Amino acid sequence: MTSHRITPLTESGLLSALTVILALAAVYLPVVGVVASLVWAIPIIVLVVRHGLRWGVMAVLVSGVIMALLIEPTISLRMVLSFGPTGLMLGYAFRHGWSGAQAFGTTLVASVAGKLLTFGLLFLLTSVNPLNMQMDVMQQSFDQTFAVYEQMGLDKAAIDASRAQVQEALTYLNLLLPFIVGVMGLLDAAVAYIIGSRVLRRLGESVPQLPPFAEWRLPQFFLYLLGFALVGIYWGGSREIQPLYQAAFNLNMVAMGAGVIQGLSLMSYAMDRFRVGKVMRVCLYAFVLLGGVLVQILAFTGLFDMLFDYRRRFGKKTS
Repeated sequence: MTSHRITPLTESGLLSALTVILALAAVYLPVVGVVASLVWAIPIIVLVVRHGLRWGVMAVLVSGVIMALLIEPTISLRMVLSFGPTGLMLGYAFRHGWSGAQAFGTTLVASVAGKLLTFGLLFLLTSVNPLNMQMDVMQQSFDQTFAVYEQMGLDKAAIDASRAQVQEALTYLNLLLPFIVGVMGLLDAAVAYIIGSRVLRRLGESVPQLPPFAEWRLPQFFLYLLGFALVGIYWGGSREIQPLYQAAFNLNMVAMGAGVIQGLSLMSYAMDRFRVGKVMRVCLYAFVLLGGVLVQILAFTGLFDMLFDYRRRFGKKTS
């Protein structure tokens, strides 16, 4: 009985210490820090699966307090709110045997919500929008670079053309800030799911798996979302309604991103049918993803596949 009570406490302490080490690496190591921040939630996932949600919440709180003492309270708050919900939600889903799609979907929602909560609290504490601050830093960096080019005596017309291109790109990035937050949440959830499931299997835990990539089918909702987004872009642009235009622009990117994923899944299915080798698969994926027009064709193909289910039609013709 005593051993059963000590084991969760001991493991919770060790995994909490590991989260603090990862946080220190994320802050003080330039390159490794990015990886450390992405895997910060893995110890929390393991703890929740093995001992329950209560121990996971306690570990997050304890590691947050220690990080606040060793590093800085705002950094501790950012780590806990950005990555804590991801680890807690995914660990809870694994522990209760949810399906792979349900576990990943809820984890994605929790991850994005954590990012939004982090930015909101930081804005309340500092009265500075963290996303806008990053945009200002990028703008200043490009301005300094162009100033150096001018001092070196480079062609002013070429510098002005490059400055205009950079300014246009930054304008689009500013419009896509909500979409960028969603991509950050997606990356966080994907890394946590892939690495967390592998670690748990190594520890002897059974975790649900996503279906094979060739069998992924996203809902038709994204196709209709694209239609509403295009209407919103037209209305917002023609009537100069900036909030509507920005919201529709971001929803358009979400729909197109879903189309790309569905299109890649359809490609994987076709390559499975024709028994394409791994090296050729990688080359085909890279060829399509690196081509701007091909990516758009792939996205629209994936979106229409949600409605017409080309795999079912192709399977019938083959049989």
